[in-house]
Amino acid sequence: MVDPRYAKLAKILVEYSVALRQDDNILLDVSDVPDTFTVELIRAAREAGGVPLVELRSPRVARELLRGITDTQSKLLKDLELHRIKKMQAYIAVRGAGNACELADAPPDKLAAHSRIYRPVQNHRVNKTRWCVLRWPHPSMAQAAGMSTESFEDFFFRVCTLDYRKMARAMEPLKRLMQRTDRVRLVAPDTDLSFSIKSIGATACCGDRNLPDGEVFSCPVRLSVDGQIRFNAPSVYNGKRFENVRLIFRKGKIVEAEANDTEGLNRILDTDAGARYAGEFSLGFNPGILEPIGDILFDEKIAGSLHFTPGQAYQECDNGNRSAVHWDLVLIQRPEWGGGEIWFDKTLVRRDGRFLPKTLQGLNPENLVAED
Repeated sequence: MVDPRYAKLAKILVEYSVALRQDDNILLDVSDVPDTFTVELIRAAREAGGVPLVELRSPRVARELLRGITDTQSKLLKDLELHRIKKMQAYIAVRGAGNACELADAPPDKLAAHSRIYRPVQNHRVNKTRWCVLRWPHPSMAQAAGMSTESFEDFFFRVCTLDYRKMARAMEPLKRLMQRTDRVRLVAPDTDLSFSIKSIGATACCGDRNLPDGEVFSCPVRLSVDGQIRFNAPSVYNGKRFENVRLIFRKGKIVEAEANDTEGLNRILDTDAGARYAGEFSLGFNPGILEPIGDILFDEKIAGSLHFTPGQAYQECDNGNRSAVHWDLVLIQRPEWGGGEIWFDKTLVRRDGRFLPKTLQGLNPENLVAED
């Protein structure tokens, strides 16, 4: 018997997240996901009138390719994948039970070179298709979250099937406020960072790009960032875990960076010139996600968090920064994590993870309760 939550999630992804329409081509890009769920995605796409294509991937196979990949191979892959994605109107990626550290022993120079060459595929998917990306629950994720497998599955389906339409309505005042804001200041332990988001814009993410979701993002004016920030959530990048990442910015550029692996951190930031400039600033507020699990699709939505991103800017909120890197680093500001403040111009908009202005209080956890 198929878990009824599979059909519910597939329907949300197809009908809400990517809003599939009659005769739309959709690529279902799945890795280590139960066939029964992939089948539900195909059925949901057909029911919506779409034309589904499926790509089945294996992280272990991908690792072996990347360990010895050449620029010629990367260019060939880029050409083939770019041709295919240009035929798609929608894209759903589901990443399953693979080892999050599968690429830990892949040569960093090969990963960096492949990322640079392959970036046009990512750019087209992000900017030209209606897309959504999500993980699939599995025991290693449950272990990272400190939960039993069954409890984690319940958590996963609960936060992925929130009333995202309600969340979307609650986001609008924050989006409008960010659109008219000039100066932003972030304050927390070992953190005092200021920058401008003037004329950059803001985008609300309410289940139409990621599941789970719950963020509004903008982007710093490229040369405006000054000060320092220390991130208190761990982050996995290219299979390696980084903790206590601290960045110092001067005139927009990261001039100093340290972490548990300072050498590895700086190696990533030296991927290209754009990796040392910021490409995103976002506030997270999913009420069902409270603790980091080492998976950015969850951690960047933590209630009372923000993330600040070295590297590539999104087209929707673009400061012109270009990079093969886009690394969301998370700072949680709830009291048990040290607290903190966020100021927009001269207004204190969030203290210790809670929104203060009346128009924004709809985003506080008690007003965005997960469905039972």
